[in-house]
Amino acid sequence: MSDNLVLTADIGGTHITSAIVDISTWQILEATISRSHVNSKSDAKSILLSWKDCLTDSLQKTEHVISHLGIAMPGPFDYEKGISLMLNQDKYDALYQLNIQEALQEVLDYKTEIRFINDAAAFLQGEVFAGDLNQRAVMLGITLGTGLGSAVWKRGQKAFDADLWNSPYNDTIFEEYLVTRWLTKRFEELSGISEKGFKDIIEKHRQTKAFDILLTEYAKSLYDFLCFFSEKHQCHSFILGGSIAKAWPIIESYNASDFRAFEIWTGQYAEKAAMMGAASLFRS
Repeated sequence: MSDNLVLTADIGGTHITSAIVDISTWQILEATISRSHVNSKSDAKSILLSWKDCLTDSLQKTEHVISHLGIAMPGPFDYEKGISLMLNQDKYDALYQLNIQEALQEVLDYKTEIRFINDAAAFLQGEVFAGDLNQRAVMLGITLGTGLGSAVWKRGQKAFDADLWNSPYNDTIFEEYLVTRWLTKRFEELSGISEKGFKDIIEKHRQTKAFDILLTEYAKSLYDFLCFFSEKHQCHSFILGGSIAKAWPIIESYNASDFRAFEIWTGQYAEKAAMMGAASLFRS
C-alpha cells in the first residue's frame, strides 16, 4: 500500500496544508491533514522550517514509509528544477532563485523524491477528477488570492499552467487587478480605511458605497480576464478557486448578466484538490 502513498502539500501565500494521498483511490488520508500559517515575508530559513513542521506533522500521523512528496506551488517557479522565481509579488521574496528541492530535502532530513506542480494546475486537476467533470473535453481553472493562477485541463492530459498572470491589462498586468493586494489597496483609496484582507472588507463594510464601487470594478476586471482566457483556449467552462473565490456569489452579483456568458463552478475541495493534483505527479 505504501507504494501508492504520496505526501503532498498545497503552498499558498499565507499557509501550507499537507496530507498523505492514496493515488490508487484518490483518497486523502484525513487523519494526516495538517495546516499551518506561513509568514511568506519572512527569511528563507523561517519559511522552510514552517513548511518542514507541517510536512513532518503529516508524516508522524502514519506508520507507512513515504518516499514521494508532491508540492503544489504558486508561480513564477521553475517546476522541473524546483527553483523559486517569485519576486515583488508580496510573498516569498526571500526564496528567489533558491533551489527549493535541495533546501527542503536538507531540512526534512530524510530521503524523498520531490516533484512540483503549479498550484492552479494542481487545483484544477483535482477539482476535475473529484467533481466528476473529467468527461468534458476542456476545463479552465483560475485561482484568486495573493496571486493570480490560471490553468488548462484537457481530457486525457495532465493540467498545465496557462501562465497568464502577467498578461497586459489596462496600465499594467491582469494580476495587479485581481488579487488581494488590489482589493485592500483600492478599498483604502475609496474609503480611507485600511483592512488586512478581503474577508475583513466583506464582513465590516458590505453595506457601504465604497464596497459597491470596489466590487463593481473587481467584477469588471474578472469578466475581462474570463473573456481573455476563454478566447485564448476556446473554452467557456471555468472552475474558480482561491480565497477570493469563496466570495463568488457576491462578486457575481455585481456583473451577473455578463458572467452568464460562461459556465462557472467554484471549487468544492479547496486545498484537497491541489493536494490530489500534486499527488498525481507520481501516477504513471
